[in-house]
Amino acid sequence: MDILDAAFMQRALLAALLVGITAPAIGIYLVQRHQALMGDGIGHVALTGVGLGFLLNTSPVWVAAAVCVGGAVAMELIRSYGKARGDIALAMLFYGGMAGGVMLINLSSSGSNANLVSYLFGSLTTVSRQDIVAICLLAAFVIAATLGLRRQLFAICQDEEFARVTGLPVRLLNLLVAITAALTVTVAMRVVGLLLVSALMVIPVAASQQISRSFATTLALSVTIGVLVTLSGTATSYYVDVPPGATIVLLAIGVFMVLTALAAPLARKRARSTADQERCTLADTADEVEV
Repeated sequence: MDILDAAFMQRALLAALLVGITAPAIGIYLVQRHQALMGDGIGHVALTGVGLGFLLNTSPVWVAAAVCVGGAVAMELIRSYGKARGDIALAMLFYGGMAGGVMLINLSSSGSNANLVSYLFGSLTTVSRQDIVAICLLAAFVIAATLGLRRQLFAICQDEEFARVTGLPVRLLNLLVAITAALTVTVAMRVVGLLLVSALMVIPVAASQQISRSFATTLALSVTIGVLVTLSGTATSYYVDVPPGATIVLLAIGVFMVLTALAAPLARKRARSTADQERCTLADTADEVEV
């Protein structure tokens, strides 16, 4: 396969695979918490980190990771303790992060409009070896946290008060969700782009929810969809010469539409199966009464 002959495509496909795993893995918790747009807000903050990286002539990925974590933690603390509502904190992340990033990139000598576009919408050719090392390390942490602590994270996303009564460290787990979301944005920005990363956190989860009924199944299906659309979108971008981020998101939306179309007949089939079981149960009960 000629797509694997190019070193930059090998790096891009590896990055896409990790993005396809990490984005839905943390996205399922954000959807459960009704914070589907959190990734979008953190993406804007990440732009400030990218600009700061250019200004300091250092790795934008690591600087963006540090800035994203700080912004996500601040947003979670404001949501938990501050008088401002969560949507106000999110709006401040949106506007302040974007404005700061654009300003810093313009002030830096190494920054340019081309660099800005590659981070906003993703770029296959700009994924370097240093980026891959950073992406692999960050993705390993995100995967370990979201899968290793899935029961605890699910508990706080469903009912914080119940989780607190059972003795779970709710405050710490909330911060962990925010931090893993921030690191996921950093992992995904080289492939999907900062403006589209939130879509990859939400759409595969929403698609799987159309046909799955349990958390475990939804998580597994979401990650499967994420991997399929990121790898196929990256390959399509290589052959057709279209933006990778937009291609990946459009493919994810296509999967969502297909599963939504399949959801209605599946729901009717389940309803008929449930009704048949109830009728059988009633018939058995009636026979026992007659006897």
